[in-house]
Amino acid sequence: MEGDGDGCASGGSCDPDVVCEKRLFRSELSESLVQLACSHHHCAFPLNQNELCVWNTATAQPLLLSGHHYSISALSFGSKINPLHICSASHERVIVWNLDECTQKVQEGLTPRGAVIGTLLGVVLHVRFSLDDQQVAVCAGNQIYMLSAKKEAILAELDGHLAPVTAAEFCTWEKSMLISVSEDRTFKVWDYATGQLIHQSGVLTAFPLLSLLVDEENKQIITGCSEGQLWIFSLISDHNYRCITRINLKKKQEKFYNEVLKSGKEIGEGQNTSKLCKTKPMRPEGSVEMSLPILLIEHCDFLVCLHNEKNKCSDLNTSYFWIGSSTGLLLLNLANFELEAFLSYKDFGDLSIQFVRSCALTRKSVNGKVLCLVTSMFEDMIAVLEVNLTALVRTQQRDFLQCGNEKSLSVIARCSLLKSSPLCKGLKKDMKEPSSKKLGAKSTVKDQPLVFHNKIKSSGYTAAPRMTMFSPVNNLKKNKLSKWKTSCKRKNKEYPLESCPPIKCEKEISVTCKPTPICCFQCSGDGEMLACGLADKSVLIFSSNLNDTYNVFSGHDGAINSVGWSHDKKWLVSASEDRTLRVWSVFNNEPALILGKEKFHKTVRFAQFYFIDAFILLCCGAEFHVLSFHPDTTKDDLKSYKKRSVCKLVQKFPMASTMEITSLSAVNEFYSYIVLTAGSNRALEVFDLNAGCSTAVIPEVHTRSVHQICQNKGSSFSTQQPEAYNLFMTTAAGDGIKLWDLRTLRCERRFEGHSSRCYPCGFALSPCGRFIASGSDDKYAYIYEMRSSTFSHKLGGHTESVINVTFSPSSPQLTTATLDGKLRLFLP
Repeated sequence: MEGDGDGCASGGSCDPDVVCEKRLFRSELSESLVQLACSHHHCAFPLNQNELCVWNTATAQPLLLSGHHYSISALSFGSKINPLHICSASHERVIVWNLDECTQKVQEGLTPRGAVIGTLLGVVLHVRFSLDDQQVAVCAGNQIYMLSAKKEAILAELDGHLAPVTAAEFCTWEKSMLISVSEDRTFKVWDYATGQLIHQSGVLTAFPLLSLLVDEENKQIITGCSEGQLWIFSLISDHNYRCITRINLKKKQEKFYNEVLKSGKEIGEGQNTSKLCKTKPMRPEGSVEMSLPILLIEHCDFLVCLHNEKNKCSDLNTSYFWIGSSTGLLLLNLANFELEAFLSYKDFGDLSIQFVRSCALTRKSVNGKVLCLVTSMFEDMIAVLEVNLTALVRTQQRDFLQCGNEKSLSVIARCSLLKSSPLCKGLKKDMKEPSSKKLGAKSTVKDQPLVFHNKIKSSGYTAAPRMTMFSPVNNLKKNKLSKWKTSCKRKNKEYPLESCPPIKCEKEISVTCKPTPICCFQCSGDGEMLACGLADKSVLIFSSNLNDTYNVFSGHDGAINSVGWSHDKKWLVSASEDRTLRVWSVFNNEPALILGKEKFHKTVRFAQFYFIDAFILLCCGAEFHVLSFHPDTTKDDLKSYKKRSVCKLVQKFPMASTMEITSLSAVNEFYSYIVLTAGSNRALEVFDLNAGCSTAVIPEVHTRSVHQICQNKGSSFSTQQPEAYNLFMTTAAGDGIKLWDLRTLRCERRFEGHSSRCYPCGFALSPCGRFIASGSDDKYAYIYEMRSSTFSHKLGGHTESVINVTFSPSSPQLTTATLDGKLRLFLP
C-alpha cells in the first residue's frame, strides 16, 4: 500500500475549492465491480483484493482487517453509529466486523477478528444491513440471503430473479420489506420475514440495472441502469408501484452543459466572471460520453446553495441525490428532475483517477463537504476525494436572480406606475368616453307645479302613460341572476384551507343535445357562475352547481378559443376562431363590444381582462395586444345598431423568435405588471408592462410548445403568502406539468402521471395553493398535491378525454369538461 498526502486538484485553471484529493492508495484491484462503503468518518475498500482497509478520515489512519482468502466483492457499513459495524463479503465467506472492538485490539497489539455469518454463498455483488443492524441482506448470484448479523444462520432465501442481483435496499417505513434489482432488468419487492414476493415489475430496459435507492421522504425507489437511464417508482400503498418518471441522464447532462455554457458566455460579456468556473467546464455540444453507467445513487443533504433560510425561493419539499457514474458525479433535483451540478473528473487534471470503476459517497455532508471513494478503471489506484458542494453548485449554477433582490421579478406590483408606462398611458382619459346624457331616451321630468301654488300639482301629462295591460313571465334569466346575487351574499366568504381535495362526483350534465367539445371554461370570481366556450360557436353560462343555465351567447362564427370573467363579474370576454373578440354583459344577450376581423390578421388564441378590468389582453400571431376599453350597454333608440362601447389599442408587444404565441397569462385579481407568454418556439417570455418591455426569456420550457400557463392567482376567499403568487405552471403535450418560480426563473417541481399526448389537456390550481388538477386523454382527471411529483387521486367516470378542469374560487369543488360536451362536478 502506498499512501499519498493531501493534494488539491486544481485542474489547470479550475477552482481548486471544488474537489480535493485527500488520499491515494495503490493496490491490486479486482477486475469486477466492487461495492465500496462510506460512513460519516470512515471509508472502506478492499486492499490487495482480499484485505479490508477502513480509513478514518478524522485521524487519517487506516485500519487493516484480514479474514478473507478470496477477493472482497462487497462492503457495507451498519445503520447505527454506536457501535459501528461493517460487513465484508467474498466468494467463500461473509464477515461482520465491530470497528470499535477491532480498533481496540489493534491498539493492544492483537489481531482483530470478525464474526463469520455466511459461507460459500457464491459471488456476492451487494450486501446491506437492516435498520436495526440485526440482519444482513446478501445478494449472491440470482438469490438474496437474509443472514443473522450475530451468528452464522440463514433466516430466509429470496429466490425469483433470473439473473444476478446487483442491489438490495430495506424499506424504512414498512416492516419486513426489501426491494431488489437485478441484471434481469426488473425490480422486486419482498416480505423477507415470510420469504414471499409482494410485487414484480416488468422488464424496464434492455440494459442491466446496477443501482438502487429508497427515498424515505417521498416514499419512492430510484433505480439506474448501465446506459444512463433512471426510473422512479412510488411505494405509497395505494399507488401500486407505479412509475413516476423515467430520466435520460445523458440528455440531461447535455442540456446542462449547454445551459451553463450559455450562461457563462452571457456573464463573460458582462462585468463579472467570478461566478462560473474559470476553466472550460463544458465540452462542445454533442460530445457527451456514449455510455453513462449509473454506479451509485445516494442521498444529498445539501440545500444551502439553492434554498437557504435568508433567501428561500419557495416553500417546497426538495430532495437532492448524487448520481455516480464512471466519468463524474451528478447532482439531481428530485422535484424537477433536473441536474443542479456536474463534477467531471476530466475537468480536474490533478486528480489521479479520471475514469472510475466503483464509487461510494457519504450520505451527510460536513461543513458543506462530502467524501467520495473511487477506484480506477484502468489502474490499481484507490482515491479518497473531498467534494465541496457549495463551491461546486456556485461555480456551475446558472446566473439567476436571487430572491429578495430588488431586481428580481414579482407578480405583485411593488411600485407605482411610471409616467412612461403603457399602462399609465392607457389609463389616461384621452379617449372620448360616452356622455352621461342618455340620447334618445324619453325625458322623465318629475311632477312639478304648473303654477306657483304649492297645493296645485301637475296634471300628469309629463308622466309616462300606463299602457301595460298584463305582464308575461319573460324574465326568467334575470330572476335567476337576482337569486344568484342574494345567494352570494349568504354564502360563506372563506375558503376552507385545510379541506380535502374534491374527489367525489356529485353531478354530471351534458351542455348540448349532441356531443360538442368544451373548448374552454372558467369560473367567475365569486364562484357562482361557470362560463363555457363550445366548439359549436356558442358561449354558455351555468350555475357553479350545474343546476341552472343563466344565459346563452351566440354570434361567433367559429369555435370558441377562450372565455374570461371580469373582476366585477359583470362582463365576459370571448375569443373565437373567426378572428373576432366579443365582450358580453352577463345581464344581456347582446355583445357590448365587438372587435372584428379587420382588427386582427390572425386568430385570437386567448383573451382576458387585466389590471382589475382596466384593460383587455389578447394574443394574435406572434404578438399580444393591450386594449383599453369602456363598456356601455345603453342604446340610442334612433341608432340602435350603434354600439356605444369604446375600445382603443394601447400597445402591441411582439414575442421574440416565434411564429405564434400559444398561451398567455396575467393576473386580474390585483394590480400586477407582469404578463407571461409562451410561443411556438417552446420558449416562455416575461413582460413588465410598467417598464413596457420584455424582462426575461426561458428557452426550451418543454419539449413541445406550451399550450397553457396557469398562475397562482388565489381568490378573494383565500389568503396566501405574498411569495406564493410568484409561482406559475406550464404544460405541453406529452411533457407533464412544470412549476416555476418567477423570482428565479427556475423549474421548482415537475408533475407527471397523467396522459396528454393526443389532445392538449388543461389544468388548474386550487385557490388554497395545495392541489393541482389536470385533465387527461385517458378519460380521467388527476389531482396532485403541490409537494409531490406524483398524483394522489385519479377521478374516473368520464366518457371521453378530460380536456379542461377548473376549481371554484369560493369552495372546494372541481369541475371537469370532456371532449364530448359533459361537465362533472366533484366535491370533497
